[in-house]
Amino acid sequence: MRIPEELIHLIWQLRLYDSTELQTNDHQSIQILNCGYANKHAGPDFTDAKIIIGQTTWVGQVEIHLKSSDWYVHGHQNDAAYNNVILHVVLDDDMQVQTANGATLPTLSLRGRINEQLLQRYQSLIGATYAFPCEKQIGGIDGFVISGFLPRVLVERLEQKCKEIFERLEQLNGNWDETFYHFMAKSFGFKINAVSMQLLAQSLPQQLFAKHKDQALQIEALVFGQAGFLNQQFDEEYPNLLKQEYAFLKKKYGLQDIGVALWKFLRMRPQNFPTLRLAQFAALIVKSNHLFSKVLEVKKVKELKLLFEDLPVNKFWETHYHFNKETAHVNLQLGKQSIDNILINTVSLFLFAYGKYGQQANYQTRAFYLLESIAAEKNKVVSQYENAGVEIGNAYQTQALLQLRKNYCNQKKCLNCGIGLKILKR
Repeated sequence: MRIPEELIHLIWQLRLYDSTELQTNDHQSIQILNCGYANKHAGPDFTDAKIIIGQTTWVGQVEIHLKSSDWYVHGHQNDAAYNNVILHVVLDDDMQVQTANGATLPTLSLRGRINEQLLQRYQSLIGATYAFPCEKQIGGIDGFVISGFLPRVLVERLEQKCKEIFERLEQLNGNWDETFYHFMAKSFGFKINAVSMQLLAQSLPQQLFAKHKDQALQIEALVFGQAGFLNQQFDEEYPNLLKQEYAFLKKKYGLQDIGVALWKFLRMRPQNFPTLRLAQFAALIVKSNHLFSKVLEVKKVKELKLLFEDLPVNKFWETHYHFNKETAHVNLQLGKQSIDNILINTVSLFLFAYGKYGQQANYQTRAFYLLESIAAEKNKVVSQYENAGVEIGNAYQTQALLQLRKNYCNQKKCLNCGIGLKILKR
């Protein structure tokens, strides 16, 4: 069985080895008082270890390798940063090594000291062909272990997503309201048309809407015109009015639409057609000026949801999913799931990002509370964990599980996962 070096790191750190009568390669006794602290930066693997070798107590660093000869493979013999290593811990001791200052390095071999069942459990995880490595074992793990690890994973997810927000914030000269507007537009694209909605927002600065804040028809004309949907002939009055208004506004502001070819309709439910989403997005703009400021002010989840309810969508869309295509009846409002998606993927994320950016933990706490207050998402990934025995009650947990799958399970990083470690240590 091939054993990765990172597993030896874990075995050393958690003392998952037979520690009776430990000896160096030159037969000196070893007593581990403190195995040290994992070093995430350049240099030896563990720092501040405290070890008695023979009759001498040493405080310093520990380096981990599969074989002693890896010391030379990695060039440590030429690096003064490794002169303070007090113990070389390896699986197999195949040669004696020296530091850059010429000192011979004491070596501890763990061959024969590692429990075979631990290695088998590791192999069963890494070699698993299930939906995720521990699919067959996770049901037997205490819920406290899972719930204890998920917060860390959720923070990882939010912090990763913050990077995109901070990049756009810098591009927009620190304007949080404009940045929020761009990401809100993206959220109305609901994955399939997210990029198109972002391009629309970039082509249509929010300040233009402020000049027409009491004129719904002109805001709708700007949205549909910039989206490219008004470059055609219409039979009905409403789209013709939009076309007329946009022609005037396009010339006035020197606008150029992004092109209708960007929008996707194929294999979509009519309720998710981009035309209806654009109508709802325009209605949100009409309803709420400086939306991000309101998000920061409103602290109750129920009131946050109200920001996205009862949107003043033009009555034309009651009988249309598309221009020039009439239908019996259309639900003009965002559904509960759509509002939840916006709260999860945009509102909670911006609360967290705003708190992180300004070092205001209260906004980050609000982001967590918001996710805890929203029902669990329904998708294939979440269902797989649920079917494996994981109890899931809210969006806080589902967002964490999505990150767990992407950054841990799919990459077989069981040694970095609190759940995987629990399975290995059982």
